[in-house]
Amino acid sequence: MTAWKTCYPRPQLRRESFLPLLDGWTLNGSPITLPFCPESRLSGFRGTLSDTLVYETEFALPENFAPEGYQVLLHFGAVDQVARVFVNGVHAFDHEGGYLPFHGSIKGLLQPGVNRLTLRATDNLSHDYPYGKQRKDRGGMWYTPVSGIWQTVWLEAVPEIAVESLKITPDLTGITLETRTKAPRCTAQVFLAGAEIASVSWAPAEGACRLDIPKEHIRLWTPDSPTLYDLTVTAGEDRVQSYFALRTVSIQPDAGGIQRLCLNGEPIFLNGVLDQGYFTDGIYLPEDPEEYDRDVLRMKELGFNLLRKHIKVEPEAFYEACDRLGMLVLQDMVNNGTYSFFMDTVLPTIGIRKLPSRPVGRRRKEIFETCAVQTQVHLNNHPCVIGYTIFNEGWGQFDADRLYRRLKAKDPTRFYDTASGWFIPRQTDVDSVHIYFRNKRLHPGKRPMLLSECGGYVRRIEGHLWNPEKEYGYGKTETAGELTDAIETLYTIMVKPAILEGLCGVIYTQLSDVEDELNGLYTFDRQVCKVEKERLRVVLSEARVQR
Repeated sequence: MTAWKTCYPRPQLRRESFLPLLDGWTLNGSPITLPFCPESRLSGFRGTLSDTLVYETEFALPENFAPEGYQVLLHFGAVDQVARVFVNGVHAFDHEGGYLPFHGSIKGLLQPGVNRLTLRATDNLSHDYPYGKQRKDRGGMWYTPVSGIWQTVWLEAVPEIAVESLKITPDLTGITLETRTKAPRCTAQVFLAGAEIASVSWAPAEGACRLDIPKEHIRLWTPDSPTLYDLTVTAGEDRVQSYFALRTVSIQPDAGGIQRLCLNGEPIFLNGVLDQGYFTDGIYLPEDPEEYDRDVLRMKELGFNLLRKHIKVEPEAFYEACDRLGMLVLQDMVNNGTYSFFMDTVLPTIGIRKLPSRPVGRRRKEIFETCAVQTQVHLNNHPCVIGYTIFNEGWGQFDADRLYRRLKAKDPTRFYDTASGWFIPRQTDVDSVHIYFRNKRLHPGKRPMLLSECGGYVRRIEGHLWNPEKEYGYGKTETAGELTDAIETLYTIMVKPAILEGLCGVIYTQLSDVEDELNGLYTFDRQVCKVEKERLRVVLSEARVQR
């Protein structure tokens, strides 16, 4: 039994009716174990892969699963890249894009007893769609591609009049709550440590509802104290459970006029690490969702307070773990478009920072922009997400200033790194730089500076290599002491001196090795920590904003 069967896929809109559909699947006629992609070892898939993937299974609804007047919703956590869904041979709904959840009502397509579910996916790694680090000819900084279904498939029974969505916007004393529903009135209850501390009733058609937390129960969310409030919303017969935190993200001048990134109005320094979300056995998923907890705790143990989720959107179990355990997240939008090693890496690395002129098709623009907005909506309620990276190193970059304005207007409660690394546009909340191969003196300007990638030092650990024949990274170390020395030198030369002038954070590459890349703080299998833990924790603790 896979642990994903008991992991509720949508923790911020939870209902009692939850039926995972992970058993009995075939892909192109051969058995496959979901939710793992067919390229992974955990999928057990031994069949033939092509650009067209036909998934099939059968299911029967438990007795009384959907009472009279209820609809049945079929959910897919993520399918790469284009999906068409059929129930009992009848077309149900479609979806495009490989990283976000989607669902549709299937009540009218169900029959008594056994039902047949078919998903037809097309995945030719089209660069019109977001694709992240996937490449068919994988190697170096490009990884094994992921096809078809790679997150949980599940059913829920929902009243006809139901809570369709929640939007929670927190501040330091309460939340603004928006509910999409046809119900004439809703009730919200807030709980802290199991005790009800606040409630409100309102008419959703009249707009958002304000819910203040009594002063004696205010607990601000921070990495050191990640307090979460439980939230229950009732709309007619529908009852959903969620949670929220009290926290704000802002950029404010300190006493000396230096612009600082602030959490809850207080300057915070981001000691971050690049997190690509790859695993040896499941590629895009770990075998057990509790591995997200373990990754967060591994990085907190080393002294990090932020993960830069690198051009991948995770299952919500990841973000819930960060919310609950107190780990900040800088979320990358997932890139589409072509990549040129010469124009996107070589020229900027040697100092040529003018964005190359390349044609960008209308369809690709529309797909990227749509997916970026959908990512905002999807992750809005997670307090751990404090910022977004729109473009990484010019990969697919276009209309950067306009996209900054649109995304910032849609969600002004977070900061935006419009173009991470180089090709910095006029409109961005931080000046973002990537520096590998050398350490140099940083000179922040009027905006906070973010050293959004650096380090990447290799340490090879025999017996824990995904591909013993290949090695990729920046600089080489032999021992835990040498690797820790290299990181300490980086902090001594580049990071600490620049904090006084406005450096707001540093993101070290990276959390773990990934396939050929051997520059992780942990091995790819997470079995070996490659640095001296206590010494690294001291180095990071010394990098902070002086108050």
